[in-house]
Amino acid sequence: MQKTVRWNSNNNGPVMTPQAAVQKQIEKYRNMTGEERLKLALDLHELSCEIAREGIRRQHPGANPDEVERLLRERIALAQRL
Repeated sequence: MQKTVRWNSNNNGPVMTPQAAVQKQIEKYRNMTGEERLKLALDLHELSCEIAREGIRRQHPGANPDEVERLLRERIALAQRL
């Protein structure tokens, strides 16, 4: 059996292992309502879109907001085809 807690290198107290953290997160998801899980999914989608928009703005500094959105939609469409 793997330990779920270990001491950090500074000896400041216990630290959860990555495996234990994943299990804890899965427990949290299971305890969420469907509405809470949907909101989380939509929030994560919006976050990923914002990160992609920022990348597009860096690659195309002269792009206006409409152009950024067009390029974002192209990236999403490409990802769906892959």
